[in-house]
Amino acid sequence: MREKAAESRHSESSAYLMFIAGSVLFVGGILETLFVADWVEWILFIPFGSSPQPGCVLGLALTLSGLTLAVFGLATGIYFARDRAWYMRELSHSDFPEKISVSRRKNRKASHKKSARST
Repeated sequence: MREKAAESRHSESSAYLMFIAGSVLFVGGILETLFVADWVEWILFIPFGSSPQPGCVLGLALTLSGLTLAVFGLATGIYFARDRAWYMRELSHSDFPEKISVSRRKNRKASHKKSARST
C-alpha cells in the first residue's frame, strides 16, 4: 500500500507539471497569435489569426495544445490526489491496531519498571 501511495504521489506531481506546461504553452500561443496576426478573431477565449502567416498557425497550435495539456493535467492531478487520499486512509486504518498494541507494550514496560523500582 505504501508503494502504491508513493506511486500515486509521483503521478500527481507529474500531472501538475503537465498542467504548468499546458499553461505556459497556452499563454505563449495567445501571445504569438496577438503579435503576429494582422487581424484577430476570437472563438470563445481562443484567438484565431486570419492572416496567412505561419506564425498564426503556430500560435493556434500552441494555444490548443496548451489548453489540452492544462485541462488533462488538472483532471489527472485531481484523480491521483483522490487516489492517494484513499491509499493513505486505508493505511491509517490498517495501522490503527498496530498503534494500539505499541502503546499497550509501552504501558506494560513502564508499569514493569515502576514495580521493579518499588521492590
